[in-house]
Amino acid sequence: MSSEGTIVGGRFRLDQPIGRGRAGIVWLAFDTRLFRTVAMKRMYLPVGAGDRAEQARAAAMQEGKDAARIEHPCAIKVFDVLPDGQDVWLVMEYIPSRSMATFLAEHGRLTPDQAAQLGIQLGNALAAIHAAGFVHRTLEPGTVLLADDGGVKLTDIGISGGGPHAAYVAPEVARGLPPTPAADVFSLGATLYTSVEGVPPFGDDGQSSERPPQNSGVLTEALRKMLRPDPTTRPTMADTVNSMKAITEGRETAFIPPTAPGMPPPPPPPFNPGLAPAGPPMPPSGPQFQQQLPVSAPGFSAAEQTQRMQPVPPPTQYAPPLAPGAQPAVQGQDQAWNLPVSKKALITVAAILAAVLVGILVSELFFV
Repeated sequence: MSSEGTIVGGRFRLDQPIGRGRAGIVWLAFDTRLFRTVAMKRMYLPVGAGDRAEQARAAAMQEGKDAARIEHPCAIKVFDVLPDGQDVWLVMEYIPSRSMATFLAEHGRLTPDQAAQLGIQLGNALAAIHAAGFVHRTLEPGTVLLADDGGVKLTDIGISGGGPHAAYVAPEVARGLPPTPAADVFSLGATLYTSVEGVPPFGDDGQSSERPPQNSGVLTEALRKMLRPDPTTRPTMADTVNSMKAITEGRETAFIPPTAPGMPPPPPPPFNPGLAPAGPPMPPSGPQFQQQLPVSAPGFSAAEQTQRMQPVPPPTQYAPPLAPGAQPAVQGQDQAWNLPVSKKALITVAAILAAVLVGILVSELFFV
């Protein structure tokens, strides 16, 4: 029995269980060689002895190798598959998430638009799996992970251990035929049906009569085609994705599931008289306005009242008008010399004449 702190394959340390899949417990583990966090799951092996047990281990190893070949943003990446004693472990990327089954149990149904957007991403991942020559075989709400960042991830790709839930198995597979891409289309339809209706379309055993959808809205016709009992009449996975795109009008955005209601904004702080400003309130900053007069103020016409109500321009430095022919003063230059040229000449002549007169008066005083 695995427990916390166990070293698997001489390399991976099991830290804590983070979920339970069809085949058993999923562990949060640490890769002591590459120093990274991973998710690990011990693959289901039927009880047996001798050649039967060895064949089961070989089949589990092959399923892990096949799953490691799938590369898609909406598919969990399998890093490695390794034997450890009598067990076989899958080493996968760790994505903070919860299964769709857990999410629906906690938050209820999805809207048809949300389910359609979810179907686009799951359908694209399944189409990539089919292109690689595999089928998922066990698609159901428990194998769909809703990541905390809004992403969607398929897990247990091609892993048969533990067996799928009967409510999501295609009728032909339930009769013993091998799974095909058409069976994955049925399983996707049953999964999306459950997401909007809250219950599987044919009951928990998959054998009951079809329950008429009540909440699927625009998704209804697409679901009915995917759930047809004859696999040859079901749409292909590509056609299914196209129908989902038509429902969402081409909005291919990351599926973001509804979350718990957000916290309300904090209330304003209570009024504290001790912190209130003393005296009348200060006027607001910005342009100051003159006091507005009433419309019927005596002594002022309507135009004068309107003019007095206009913003008062900020004070500016007084500058007298320039005389004709004067040049504007240069900063730092005496304003007295910034006069017209004719006046400068008159002042100069007057100064010379005054000096001449003073000289004549002085000469007369000393030489008379």
